[in-house]
Amino acid sequence: MQYLAGPFLLSVLKRGRAIEQLLGPSESPDRIGVSYVEVRPAEGNYEIYLHAVLDTEPQTYDLVSLPPLFDAEEEDFGLLVATTSDPAAALDAAADRTGAVRERWVNQSMAGDGYRDYVLAGRPGQAPDGRPWPTPQSS
Repeated sequence: MQYLAGPFLLSVLKRGRAIEQLLGPSESPDRIGVSYVEVRPAEGNYEIYLHAVLDTEPQTYDLVSLPPLFDAEEEDFGLLVATTSDPAAALDAAADRTGAVRERWVNQSMAGDGYRDYVLAGRPGQAPDGRPWPTPQSS
């Protein structure tokens, strides 16, 4: 997995590009899924979205194409968990609200590569760096 180096995170966001991070396993009462977080520039602000998708036997590892884990309208676009006016504050908010780890960010649409690695590794209980998967706070 090719993670974005620390100095590049803010510059990617300032250039108007989104970043993502696979957060690992996520569950509903009757289905198993995975979650990922996205920081997206939007009209001078930065929005942090939490996504939860069904962990199926994928034909594709494109997380956007997987069905939502929860049956809720907002899951079509993710759950907006925070909005900030500063990219550094957006990264802090993502860490606080979703458990995102600064060293695991990737460019937009690349979190699917992390999902592919997760599936091929047998859906391990720890992230590739040996630390536990984060537990998002969606409230």
